[in-house]
Amino acid sequence: MQEVIVIGAGVVGSAVAYGLARQGLSVTLLDEGDRALRASRGNFGLVWCQGKGFGAPAYADITARSCREWPGFAEQLQAETGIDVEYDNRGGLYFYFDAAGRDARQQRLSAVQQQAAEALPFSLLDREQLLETLPDLGPEVLGASFCPLDGTCDPLKLLYALLSAARRQGVSHRTRCRANRILVGQDQRLEVETTAGTLKADKVVIAAGLDSDRLAGQVGLKVPLEPVRGQIMVSARQPERLALPSLQVRQTREGTIICGDSHEHVGEDCGTTVEVMQAIAQRAVRIYPFLADIQVNRAWGALRIMTPDGLPLYEQAPMHPGIFNVSCHSGITLAAFHANQLANCIADGQLPASLASFRGDRFDV
Repeated sequence: MQEVIVIGAGVVGSAVAYGLARQGLSVTLLDEGDRALRASRGNFGLVWCQGKGFGAPAYADITARSCREWPGFAEQLQAETGIDVEYDNRGGLYFYFDAAGRDARQQRLSAVQQQAAEALPFSLLDREQLLETLPDLGPEVLGASFCPLDGTCDPLKLLYALLSAARRQGVSHRTRCRANRILVGQDQRLEVETTAGTLKADKVVIAAGLDSDRLAGQVGLKVPLEPVRGQIMVSARQPERLALPSLQVRQTREGTIICGDSHEHVGEDCGTTVEVMQAIAQRAVRIYPFLADIQVNRAWGALRIMTPDGLPLYEQAPMHPGIFNVSCHSGITLAAFHANQLANCIADGQLPASLASFRGDRFDV
């Protein structure tokens, strides 16, 4: 039986580890613990398709594929673990406030649709259509684009379900275990030096988030990543008022309303700022004026990983074919793809040509 070490126990690493174990491989998952800068703990929880892949058809294809597989993926996790990740796929909205915004949205979505291998469904809804399901909509909202593939989940419950399912599949989950170095032993097997000793395996998957560039650089892979901070505020629980989610505002199953969608380049600072929170609140109130009277209970910041072009990095080390890098900022949306198709490719030992555009050498210009 082939042995695999997956470095990183966030949503990306856990999904890959779970998928590899389902393929019959012996998997060890290295988890640095709470000191890790987990994106999942500050995630907005969107399983989102619309608009992604503009100028990058391969990204549009894997995003749409993952979104289409998400219903079965969520059901499978619940059947194996009993954990409901609160997946809701009633579709999602992207609001615009004037004719210029509407035209720009139409052009972008049409371009993505024309480049994609499969048809990506979307429609533009005018204000009257939106008011049928969103009567609390603000007067400035002109309309929105709608995609039925979009949805939401609880990112923390997703991580919990993936880790639980992985362990049920036989994955050895080693907590408080930091990977320091990757090398090839005298017997030509791969070795990972950790804070808990040295482990050996036939394959190694680097899915360590912001730490991936350090580890991947040791085996000749180029992984240019930077942290991007997102801030989120969460309201007190409310009766259901938001029937559909958007990129900026959504309501959870428990009734809380989450507001977010900020992007800051501030290094590894996970804090919050009054200025950004104010901008988030003002935008949310512009969409739904009733939010001005709702109490905010919590607010926090968290870091995403981002490549220079915003696309994932999927690559096999040229000099060490058993080592793979998996880095992306869309770990929630792509979880089904990572656990299914990508894990299958890693188990087979070869990434397909369809993923060639996600290699790190695309930045060698």
